[in-house]
Amino acid sequence: MTPTASPGLMTRLACGLYEVLLLAGVLVLAGFVLVPFGQVLNHDNTSLQLYNRAWMMLVITVYFTWFWTHGGQTLPMKTWRMRVVRRDGGALSPALALARMLLVFLGIALLGLPFAWAFADPEGLYLHDRLLGTRLIRITG
Repeated sequence: MTPTASPGLMTRLACGLYEVLLLAGVLVLAGFVLVPFGQVLNHDNTSLQLYNRAWMMLVITVYFTWFWTHGGQTLPMKTWRMRVVRRDGGALSPALALARMLLVFLGIALLGLPFAWAFADPEGLYLHDRLLGTRLIRITG
């Protein structure tokens, strides 16, 4: 397989939709871990919601950082033939993958505005990729 330029918008959107569907299943399964705590924290629904959100963010972070550091691809990324790599084409370190994930969360919190950066970027990079020296590449072959 040969790396090429950044994936196009439609490829990224299709991959993102697939990723959301796959993550929904992962998060449902991960949610079962918190079921026993529901009785313990039942008196304080706010605490349960806080723990639930923190747990889900942890699961998402582990999911992406694991796959980004072990081959650079999640299942949807493999399907749509894309990979996340460093600028030099090398694999992401755990620290770099974690930093990328944290900036992705920040981008989502900012209503996705940093993702719009890719429209103006000459290489089609997201803002977090530009800042961290990472990139999505299209795999052909």
